[in-house]
Amino acid sequence: MGQRTTVATTFTSAVRESVGDSLAAVDAELARRYPGDAGTRQPVHTVYVPADTFTAGTVREWGDRALAALDEHAPDAEAFAGVLGLPGELAGPVYERVRAKLEREPVEDLRIDFEDGYGPRPDAEEDAAAARAARLVAQAYADGTAAPFTGVRVKCMEAAVRERGIRTLDIFLTGLMEAGGLPDGLMLTLPKVTYPEQVVAMARLAEEFETAHGLPEGRIRFEIQIETTQAVLGADGRATVARLIDAGGGRVTALHYGTFDYSAACGVGAAHQAPDHPVADHAKAVMQVAAAGTGVRLSDGSTNVLPVGTTARVHEAWRLHHGLVRRSLARAYYQGWDMHPGHLPTRYAAVYSYYREGLERAAARLVAYTTERAGGDVLDEPATARALSGHLLRGLDCGAVDTAEVTGLTGLDRAALERLTGRAV
Repeated sequence: MGQRTTVATTFTSAVRESVGDSLAAVDAELARRYPGDAGTRQPVHTVYVPADTFTAGTVREWGDRALAALDEHAPDAEAFAGVLGLPGELAGPVYERVRAKLEREPVEDLRIDFEDGYGPRPDAEEDAAAARAARLVAQAYADGTAAPFTGVRVKCMEAAVRERGIRTLDIFLTGLMEAGGLPDGLMLTLPKVTYPEQVVAMARLAEEFETAHGLPEGRIRFEIQIETTQAVLGADGRATVARLIDAGGGRVTALHYGTFDYSAACGVGAAHQAPDHPVADHAKAVMQVAAAGTGVRLSDGSTNVLPVGTTARVHEAWRLHHGLVRRSLARAYYQGWDMHPGHLPTRYAAVYSYYREGLERAAARLVAYTTERAGGDVLDEPATARALSGHLLRGLDCGAVDTAEVTGLTGLDRAALERLTGRAV
């Protein structure tokens, strides 16, 4: 006991050191390109609001309209579960949590749109709208009424609208600085990217703004919308998405799929443009592989079928939206775009049922892994334990589950879950 066994080896220390030296550059490249998830909260959706309709009360208005839709078209848990086909044991918990979410935090991520949803306007009008958006966003963060994540989508880097997009971005960011600084939840979206050089240009603008205002390098980051065919497959026949991420120099935070622009670019007819069309699945599969391990997150697109009109029509639209959200979640797209307040009930219902129905199973597998307990019908590895922990953390972040529930089932607090996922605690 206590004696170290002597074993025979062949490789000398010099050989091992030489191998390490030969791979040092690869080690550094892996660390740079694939740092893993940032470990911060990811919103479950992005709400899209044209800049001319955005007001100080937009977030609350969306919540109130969503609650009114529930009151009119699904006034209790049984009715809502019946529309969506939720299991009986989830009906009450999901309905109660959806209503509570709509009252407390109806919008997780708000994008004030100066692109397609806003369109071309006289320069003076867009200047005023950008300055106004900055004032309203700064005030909302100051008084606690802002969505946790808020920002703008400006016009793209194509020649016809480039100057306008840059000016709007400048006015908005400068306005925030004048009002007290950039909020922690700031989000910027660059649409219709076709070439990596356009991402390089956006990164340069971010760097120039940081330098001008004495901000830390890398403070300003942005999302890329994948809504052109060139963003997926370049003119040279090479996949493009990974090159777009790399062109951002570490500033790219997410890739958002643009359902309608991308579908139209592929020649898909209007009646068939949807997040579950085969061209959408192909694009998103490429995005998913390109982003894996980089820390760049994914967001699905939206449906344009709105839950409005008669109760029968609202129920039909709700079922469609709920199914699309559940489909995205199963494919590891934990975020999507919502276009109407009536989409909020089914967004949260889909997200909450997804995390709640798998809660006990995920917890049991995590307990078996952390306690090294034999038995059961699944043998999980460290990568799966990270996925299980990440699943529980996402459920906690959005309000689908409570800390007490997770701790009671796993014996793990949030810090322990974050350690299992590799997040910095």
